[in-house]
Amino acid sequence: MSTATYPPPPPFYRLYKDYSNDPKSAPEPPPPIEGTYVLYGCNYTTDDALPSLEDQGVRQLYPKGPNIDFKKELRSLNRELQLHILELADILVERPSQYARRVEEISLIFKNLHHLLNSLRPHQARATLIHILERQIQRRKQAVEDIKRRREEAQKLLKEAVGTLEGQ
Repeated sequence: MSTATYPPPPPFYRLYKDYSNDPKSAPEPPPPIEGTYVLYGCNYTTDDALPSLEDQGVRQLYPKGPNIDFKKELRSLNRELQLHILELADILVERPSQYARRVEEISLIFKNLHHLLNSLRPHQARATLIHILERQIQRRKQAVEDIKRRREEAQKLLKEAVGTLEGQ
């Protein structure tokens, strides 16, 4: 497959030549891609599921199942990581040739921690979206209150002006 630094535009750009005069003359967009597709020579999938550790060839250090206590497991893995790092420091001082096994164990703990944290990403995204929407609602309510306050001030000034004009 050959590539150019500045390739010409795709031929379907001609379908949009009358778009500025008649926006309905353009064709409908293609349907969304479902399943697998190739992009820049790599295969991708539209499934947005987190692969399990076993699918990645990594041993899982925390219990399997849908009812995982994330806080407890993250703390447990964190303590285990701290312990292994201290043991690695001891091994590097006493028996430097035997460090590889500890490094592999630390790598396994990091992969498990990373996987647990990635499992929480959908919850984090949902909570972030809720927070953003709540802030938007709060700002809009504040804007409505500000508009009401300014309207009342304007009505008060208008009444004062009318009263002043009638008094003359």
